[in-house]
Amino acid sequence: MSDQGDPLARIAAALERLAPPPPPATDWTGSPAYVWDGAARGVAQLVAPPLDLLQGIDAQKHIVTANIARLAAGHAAHDMLLWGSRGMGKSALLRAGVCAAQAADPSAIALVQVAPEALASLAALFGQLRGQTRRFLVFIDDLGFEDGDSSGPRALRSWLEGGVEARPANVRLAVTSNRRAIVPRHLSEQDDPINPRDAVDDRLALADRFGLSVGFHNCSQDDYLAIIGGYCAANGLDWEVGEALEWSKRRGARSGRVAWQFVTELAGRAGKQL
Repeated sequence: MSDQGDPLARIAAALERLAPPPPPATDWTGSPAYVWDGAARGVAQLVAPPLDLLQGIDAQKHIVTANIARLAAGHAAHDMLLWGSRGMGKSALLRAGVCAAQAADPSAIALVQVAPEALASLAALFGQLRGQTRRFLVFIDDLGFEDGDSSGPRALRSWLEGGVEARPANVRLAVTSNRRAIVPRHLSEQDDPINPRDAVDDRLALADRFGLSVGFHNCSQDDYLAIIGGYCAANGLDWEVGEALEWSKRRGARSGRVAWQFVTELAGRAGKQL
């Protein structure tokens, strides 16, 4: 009978063959944007509308793009909370701001979008970004926490400021949310007979950690029409005010998103791509 060798060595070799190879190290210099879902995936092209087509949010645009430019230049910059009405360009503005900063120097900054379900692995992401010469805007879109979730908000507060796993100096966080305080608020908070301000202050403490809190409000009719006019002029599309207003009435809202959907409808009818 031939010698089969050490059984433990054969078992170890078999386990090595079954185990998947470790993922390759991420090249944090090679892409304009990345998606993080527990592991990094480079995005070949960062798609965003030109800044001049984002109308009706001029004040917000100035604040956000200036802060992103500071981060890209290696200067002091804030973490940002963009909150307010749906469809008013919060995430589009962040992408467009990063694109504008990359136009001057593509290697200076990258956007990293984190899936909400990957928040628990944010410390691992920070570990990879720490020590990189490039700057990063880590973007969490449409963030919200369920009632009773105390660990998520506390972890985010720690990452923003003061925790041992706080984000590195070359990283800033940008969060969009429909709520100003991010976490749910209830009238019952005001009825707590014992230290009624404690619950409110604890919830607001998360929003207070952001150096910039930028509100986005409902779109006026004039702004809605201006947004459509800008997109149509840029894409060579004809449009009518009455039809644009009828579109918003059927959708039950006026916003940048509804305006873009109307422009998409016009482009489709004209046989054009956007």
